[in-house]
Amino acid sequence: MKRLFYYLVSTDHLSERLWFRDDEDFKVGMNYVAILAASANVRILAFILMSNHVHFVLEGDPGDIAAFVTEFKRRYSKYYQRKYGIREFLRENGVDIRPVGRDGEALERAIAYVQMNCVAANICAHPSQYPWGTGPLFFNAARPAGTPLHSLSRRAQVRALNSNAILPRSFRITDAGFVDPASYIDVPSVEEHFRKPSRYNYHLQNSSKAKIRLQESALPAFRDQSILAATPDLIRSLFRMNSMQELSREQKGELLRQLRFRFSADVAQLSRILGIPYKEAVDLMDSI
Repeated sequence: MKRLFYYLVSTDHLSERLWFRDDEDFKVGMNYVAILAASANVRILAFILMSNHVHFVLEGDPGDIAAFVTEFKRRYSKYYQRKYGIREFLRENGVDIRPVGRDGEALERAIAYVQMNCVAANICAHPSQYPWGTGPLFFNAARPAGTPLHSLSRRAQVRALNSNAILPRSFRITDAGFVDPASYIDVPSVEEHFRKPSRYNYHLQNSSKAKIRLQESALPAFRDQSILAATPDLIRSLFRMNSMQELSREQKGELLRQLRFRFSADVAQLSRILGIPYKEAVDLMDSI
C-alpha cells in the first residue's frame, strides 16, 4: 500500500502574461479542478487560482501529484489556445511540488498560505471573499448550497463545464456557473485539522502571506481583470486607436502612466496585464 503525503504545489508567477484574463477563464479553471478531483488519484485540501499563478495543497503519491498538475495545465492550455489562439501557453510555466510535513502545524500553515494569496494581493480583506478557490469553504455556515449539477440537461452541463466529462451526481454548481468546491473538498476533514474557527483565523493572520501585506504597500487594489477590461476603452479615449499595437512608444508610455494613476497599479501588475517585459514597462513609464 502506498503511503500518501501532503504537498504544496505552486506554479511560477507569470510576469508578462495572465493565466486568467476574465471571469470566464476563472470559471473554466474552477471546473477543470472539479473534473480532475473526480478522476485523479489525489485528494485536494485547498487551492486558489490567481491571475498569473495557481496553488494547491494535495494529498497523494508523488507521481499522482505530478500527473494531476500536468493534466490541469494541459486542459487549461488547450482551452486558452481555443479562446486566445496562443499555443502551448503553459509549457514553460514551472511548477514547484514541495512536501508538507505531517508533524506540528505544517499542514495548517500550508493551507493558510494558499488561502491568503488573495489577501496578500490586496484583492479582498479575507479569503472568504474570494470565489476562485477554497477561500469561502472553511468555517463559513453562510455559504449557499448551490444547484445539483445533474438537474441541468446534458447539453447545459457540457456548456457549463467546457468539457464532456461526467461528474458525480452529488456535485453541485454555484449561481456563478462553476462547480462548488465543497462538492469535492472534504470540508469537515480540513476544519478538523484547525479544530475551531479562532485557530483557523490565527493561522491566516500569521501566515507569511499576511505578513507580506503588512510589510508592503497596499497596492495594487484593482484586480488584473478589471484593469485589462478597461484598457481598450482607455486607448480609444486617449488616442482614438483600437489596440495597444497601434500606439507609438510615447503613447504606450502615456497609457502606462494613465493606468498607474487611474488604478493605483504598480509596474509589475501593468507588465503582466499588458504583456510587456518589466524593464521595458519601466523605461516606457519614465520616457518623456
